[in-house]
Amino acid sequence: MTSVTGGARPGYVDHVETWRIVATGSFLLGGLVLVLVGMAQARDRKGARHGDVVRAAVVGLAVVAVVAVLIAYVLPSVVAWGVVAAAAIAVVFITMVD
Repeated sequence: MTSVTGGARPGYVDHVETWRIVATGSFLLGGLVLVLVGMAQARDRKGARHGDVVRAAVVGLAVVAVVAVLIAYVLPSVVAWGVVAAAAIAVVFITMVD
């Protein structure tokens, strides 16, 4: 059985599969666009304050960060690429509706 740890330091992962890097990068790109859209929608609400936009950014970035870490290290390939595809579809749908 092959270990992903290099032996130099116990518990240190010395590589990540290329598909995980590509999927994570793709999700981060789409996720950041979705966060920006969410911030713009929070700003456009009637009676919105600066704190509402900041809250939308913090929550959105936290969700994107957690999902990106899951894609990079935990999720199987089918699930990871499904999440990336869903984010891409959401970006296309949201940006093309206007």
